Amino acid sequence: MTDQITAAFYRGDKTFEVMQIAPEAPAAGEVQIEVAYCGICGTDLHAYLGHMDQRIGFSRILGHEMSGRIAALGDGVDGWAIGDRVVVRPLDPGEDNPAIQRGHSHISHNLKFLGLDSQGAMQQLWNVPAFTLHRVPENVSLRDAALIEPLAVACHDVRLSGLKPGEDVLVIGGGPIGMLVAMVAKAAGGKVTISEINENRLALASKLGFDTMNPTKTDPVAEIMQKTGDKGADVIFEVSGVQPAVDLMTEVGATRARIVMVAIHAQKPQIDLFRFFWRELQLIGARVYEPEDYEKAIASIAAGEIDADAMITDIRPLAEINEAFDELGRNPTAMKSLLKISEQAL
Repeated sequence: MTDQITAAFYRGDKTFEVMQIAPEAPAAGEVQIEVAYCGICGTDLHAYLGHMDQRIGFSRILGHEMSGRIAALGDGVDGWAIGDRVVVRPLDPGEDNPAIQRGHSHISHNLKFLGLDSQGAMQQLWNVPAFTLHRVPENVSLRDAALIEPLAVACHDVRLSGLKPGEDVLVIGGGPIGMLVAMVAKAAGGKVTISEINENRLALASKLGFDTMNPTKTDPVAEIMQKTGDKGADVIFEVSGVQPAVDLMTEVGATRARIVMVAIHAQKPQIDLFRFFWRELQLIGARVYEPEDYEKAIASIAAGEIDADAMITDIRPLAEINEAFDELGRNPTAMKSLLKISEQAL
């Protein structure tokens, strides 16, 4: 085993400390992964901005959107070999509880999120439970495989929506998750419109072939009604987390539209419940993913249904983690930023 590895520790005050540490051998039931790439997600950015200090403290290695190769196996691990290319589904359901008993371990009452509630992937060697692994096909680069975790979120959202081919879809919010939701919905046969106020994101969405609208420059309700023959959107994904989006999602819903709440709202939003009654709308909560969503995400990337080049807008070495987070918070054109953890990563 390597004597020292590089790891990035969150220290608070928008600062990471990159340092050398001694790696630990994987425990029984664990695998050790040589991390190739690790994406920076919105939750990581919230942590960097100090919004999660009470939860994560000041000695946390963040990161869960990752790809890599198995470097070592703990006792009792079967079905995996050193060198296997993998991604991690970073959920540890913990001890038995009613959610697990009902088959919902991904939203277990005791759920621990790897990379937030425990050390994460922004280090060269990462030990994780073997049950979290998914295999990466040989035709998918490890760079692109770092998109599998956020793509699995989108696959979960679209699956829960019950989207049918030919249905009108509105995605409110064109950030990384919103854009991936739009791609998955389009691949499922939806007629997708993206609502977004960032002109750079609108330009990217248009380049990717989506209908777009800026709700600050047009009447979004009138536009959706015109697009849908006064019917409204059949499926709506709220991915922005702001009150105007909540207002819009109920106003443009078709009769019995399904509204999927993807965003995390900082404050409790006001919701027009009369509209739910009047049009028999359905509101669906969607959190993280299940194993089948990971497999769907892997298959989607392998099939070329996701434009990884459009999504990955920046790659930096782990040594530049502070610059990467600072740039991501200021760059209006950024979508998905990756940290290159291993020098040998392809």
